[in-house]
Amino acid sequence: MKRPLLIGLLALASLVHAEIHAKPRSIAMSQDQIDHLAIKIASLTASPDVPLLIAPAVVVVPVDREFLVSSPRPGLLRQLRANIGDTVEKSQVLAQIESPELLTLQQQFLTSVSNLRLSELEYQRDRKLAEEGVIAERRWQETQALHASKVAQADEARQMLVMAGMVLSDIDALSKNRKLDSQLSIKSPIRGTVLERLVTVGARIEMQAPIYRVADLSELWLEINIPQERVQAVSVGDQFAIEVDDVAGHITLLGKSVDRVSQTVLARAVITRNDQRLRVGQHVSVQILQRKSQPGFRVPNSAIAQQGGRHYVFVRTPPGFDVVDVTVVGKYDQEALIRGELTGREQIAITGAVSLKANWLNTAGEE
Repeated sequence: MKRPLLIGLLALASLVHAEIHAKPRSIAMSQDQIDHLAIKIASLTASPDVPLLIAPAVVVVPVDREFLVSSPRPGLLRQLRANIGDTVEKSQVLAQIESPELLTLQQQFLTSVSNLRLSELEYQRDRKLAEEGVIAERRWQETQALHASKVAQADEARQMLVMAGMVLSDIDALSKNRKLDSQLSIKSPIRGTVLERLVTVGARIEMQAPIYRVADLSELWLEINIPQERVQAVSVGDQFAIEVDDVAGHITLLGKSVDRVSQTVLARAVITRNDQRLRVGQHVSVQILQRKSQPGFRVPNSAIAQQGGRHYVFVRTPPGFDVVDVTVVGKYDQEALIRGELTGREQIAITGAVSLKANWLNTAGEE
């Protein structure tokens, strides 16, 4: 019984296929009828990119563009001068810390500077005496060694102030006016955006305690989780599309390992055009696109009619519409990528395909 049934189904399918191809390939329709049915017409949009798959992704900052601003010395946080989301300039003061240790470092620096000045006087005096042969060579060597030690101590004390956050101009001013100041200014290392504030005013913070997270957002990446069974279809250089307009980029790296839990492969994509639409930490759905040598056309899903397992679009002509077979080679969110006997100069119905299909089938039935 099964074999005759199968033969009957195949015969029926052949009859349906033949009937479709026997239908007229044009629909006569006036402009008044088109307006009455609210059929909208639009030009074809060529697209060389074929959608491969949709995968989840998160927006991240490249690691070399993100900085953790910390306190070089312990102290009391007196003031914060930047809020989350603020754009800050390089060397802009972000926070003020009251640091007793800074006073100690400044005092050590001034002491080392004073000792160096005394050593410099002894060095110049003994050098002159050594040139005149008044003092022994051994004493001159001892004076040179002592002077070198004082220079090293002064350099070390200066470097400790630099590490504590003081700039060289402030250190030079300190050596001249000898005025101690316990206020430590924490400055931004780059021009960027404040992503996170990690402390509150009044807190006592330790050495290297994090205060702000600042990043240069001029370049952003996407970290895409691609199902491991689909990763072979993806290549470095493939483009991507997301639901946010005016965003473009391409894949630059495919990971070499599979996540044990999610069974996905991490792909990295560089966002080359953002227009401030994407933000760090944002989760998006990414559609990966692959460029093909044979381009297709992007049309709304509403422009495509189906009949007997085949797809059609309706091309505008002076008498009405021509029915053109197409192949759907990819799916976007609300659009499809099609190929067929189209030049790209045609205009098609992008709404009202259901009405046109019914008209087409009724016309065929009348004949």
